[in-house]
Amino acid sequence: MQKPIKSLFKGNVLVLTSISITLFIGYLSLKKTTHFIIQLSHIDKAYHTVAYFLLAFSWLFSFPKSFENRKLKYTIVIWCIMYGIIIEVLQGTLTIYRSASLLDVLANTVGIILAMVLFKQFYKKYIAI
Repeated sequence: MQKPIKSLFKGNVLVLTSISITLFIGYLSLKKTTHFIIQLSHIDKAYHTVAYFLLAFSWLFSFPKSFENRKLKYTIVIWCIMYGIIIEVLQGTLTIYRSASLLDVLANTVGIILAMVLFKQFYKKYIAI
């Protein structure tokens, strides 16, 4: 069972998954949303943290050398943070139904940093398979 799972991580599957996650986050960030019946204060920050955790984690796994190459790892992390900032700027400039928020950028960054920290632990288990 472990060998077929490991074979999924070879090739372009992870890169395509990372691109898909990136585009999906962009789409969800710029589309008009409907208001939910039950609204919890700042629950969207948790969504931001989870989304950008998945974004950074998928990109880090797409480039396995980032485990050993600190420069590559930090480049991926910086690009993910920049992507979050760009999306926030686009929300504030391209849409009339969304607004840019520094708290969203902070939540994005928290998710990215969590991904970077946990990547090392998951990658060690992955290479042990």
